[in-house]
Amino acid sequence: MPKMKTHSGTSKRIRKTGTGKLRRQMTGRRHRMEKKSSRVTRRLEGTTEVSKTEVSRVKRLLGI
Repeated sequence: MPKMKTHSGTSKRIRKTGTGKLRRQMTGRRHRMEKKSSRVTRRLEGTTEVSKTEVSRVKRLLGI
């Protein structure tokens, strides 16, 4: 049986916490920032948890 390969794109974007939760960056902060208000860009700072519907798919991509 061949080894499981980690999906390198997913591994760069998603981190696993110490408790096993998956964290990702918020979307919408890469371009066209001049159109977005400062309130919106501050709200999009930091990380958020991966949604429950996506967790199983992401775990399979990460090899967890």
